[in-house]
Amino acid sequence: MFAIALDGPAGAGKSTIARKVAEHYGILYLDTGAMYRAMGWKAISIGIAPQNDHAVESMLCNTRLDVRFQNGEQRVFVDDKDVSDLIRTPEMSKAASDISALTCVRKHLVELQRQLAASRPLVIDGRDIGTYVLPDAPWKFFLTATAEERAQRRLLQLRSKGDDKTTLEEVVVDINYRDKQDSSREVAPLRQADDAILLDTTHLSIDQVITAIIREIGMLPQEVQAIADSTANSKSDVSGGDV
Repeated sequence: MFAIALDGPAGAGKSTIARKVAEHYGILYLDTGAMYRAMGWKAISIGIAPQNDHAVESMLCNTRLDVRFQNGEQRVFVDDKDVSDLIRTPEMSKAASDISALTCVRKHLVELQRQLAASRPLVIDGRDIGTYVLPDAPWKFFLTATAEERAQRRLLQLRSKGDDKTTLEEVVVDINYRDKQDSSREVAPLRQADDAILLDTTHLSIDQVITAIIREIGMLPQEVQAIADSTANSKSDVSGGDV
């Protein structure tokens, strides 16, 4: 298995950095947070509170989640509907944090994440990749930053997507809420793996963080590509089936 695991709290820069590291090596980037957002979206769309474990568990029996890579980009489908662009809102951020705390949800999504990692080289980010999903990943990094810096980054991200209504104060509340939820859940809480490299990105540029990660991995893109070729999977997508 070739996997680069990036863990850390909301807004630490994981997604941006993971995507660019994947581009550097010519491999795919798996955003596990999008999978939890998709499940949160499904719950809310049918009137279920994301923290209602009994209702959500019942929902899972009738839900199909697919992760597909199209032109190297991840798309997430719920019951054959592409929800990739619908899940990037503050409401879905909170829903993802709530629903990810449920054991039944984590069990199913972690299984799918492991299937994806076994089928191809990946850069994969989340909250528990190095500690729970892929504890044997050869490279693990834990990215963090101050809550204030993470809130500013998230606000800029929202603005770039056309959201001019969400305020900084609302983002700070959301960041603090998610930090508490992610760190206190019973199953696979957010924490740094013992063998993960800590990178505080508060005062680092994206390029500086990427350089640090690439230096630590110590492999050339062509070496990674050789591994990718040896484990190439003919499928262009992996389905979670009826989760």
